Amino acid sequence: MNTLFIILLVITAIIALPLILALFVKKDYHIEEQVTISKRVPEVFNYIKLVRNQEHYSKWVMADPNMKKTLTGTDGTPGFIYAWDSTDNKVGAGAQEITALRDNTLNTEIRFIRPFQGTSYVTMKAEPSGSEDTRVTWSMAGKSKYPMNIMNLFMGKMLHRDMQISLQNMRNILENTI
Repeated sequence: MNTLFIILLVITAIIALPLILALFVKKDYHIEEQVTISKRVPEVFNYIKLVRNQEHYSKWVMADPNMKKTLTGTDGTPGFIYAWDSTDNKVGAGAQEITALRDNTLNTEIRFIRPFQGTSYVTMKAEPSGSEDTRVTWSMAGKSKYPMNIMNLFMGKMLHRDMQISLQNMRNILENTI
């Protein structure tokens, strides 16, 4: 009887500990990375405002080259939707919609369907950095529901790394091909 009680107590602790910890983890998240590209702002912004170009630099979009893509509207304009559906559980399904374009800033809303549901708001801004260079700032913000907010403890570092890789890919493309 004592052994059974200890086993049940350990199982309860394993289940309860993350749920209790999630009570103290922030639900809001904000990730931001930058890169400087040796091209002028108009060239850079004309590239990043086209969501479909993410197929060439975004680590996340390139994760499954066989995913089904549905494009609705005119890329580079508000209302354009880039939807994806993948059998790869790491990629899942969702849609990214351009919500605004102004002052060399692209705003999009990403609606994740699988493997989890959620919404993130993404901004990509191109601004001068010297006379010939452009600084691109890529930020992502959103809110995670309890108890999924526990993932904010682990996802931040990975998202920063993936954004850095994607921005380096973008810089290589823009500096070497366009």
